[in-house]
Amino acid sequence: MEKKELLKIVKEDGWALDDAENKFKKDKDIVLAAVTQNGTALEYADKLLKKDKKIVIAAIKSDADALEFADASLKKDKEIVMMAVKAKGMPLQYADASLKKDKEIVLTAVRLNGTALEYADNSLKKDRQIVLEAVKTNGNALDYMDKSFKKDREITLSAVKSVGRSLEYVDASFKKDKEIVLEAVKQAGEDALEFADKSLRKDKDIVKASKQK
Repeated sequence: MEKKELLKIVKEDGWALDDAENKFKKDKDIVLAAVTQNGTALEYADKLLKKDKKIVIAAIKSDADALEFADASLKKDKEIVMMAVKAKGMPLQYADASLKKDKEIVLTAVRLNGTALEYADNSLKKDRQIVLEAVKTNGNALDYMDKSFKKDREITLSAVKSVGRSLEYVDASFKKDKEIVLEAVKQAGEDALEFADKSLRKDKDIVKASKQK
């Protein structure tokens, strides 16, 4: 196959790079065209091109999950990682450990997807600002925060407002807290009600709110 022909193919289907001859996986024009069409086609590029910042940036612009296939040296590059987490949040999992300790990177990630907190360094799972931002976007982030926040009412309330079913993971004392349970059932209806303390499952206001969802 000629380069011109393959170029046309990968511009329409980046994953076609997988079946290309090795010489084309080393060809910057071909790989750039492939990752621009489908970022995760970076997986099939020659390892030398996985170190090429221009190619990796083009791949991440197409699909932030392409960070997974970048060379380890670029997973330490704050500009590259920031671009990826700004797009989706979850590519934080592919970042170098040094950047999982970077508050700016982690804050950006959890503001997009709270459950990205899972991939943050343990030191940042103890950072109240980060945890609060994480649960605001996805209450299930409660599962990944440091246990020292288990009895933090503001964090708990923010979590159930975003995902009512996260009531399942809250401290038992909050399952008896009418305001918290009410917010949970407003968000998730009867799906959250099952996690409330028995003393509140028949509360008139809570039952009414759960049925309105």
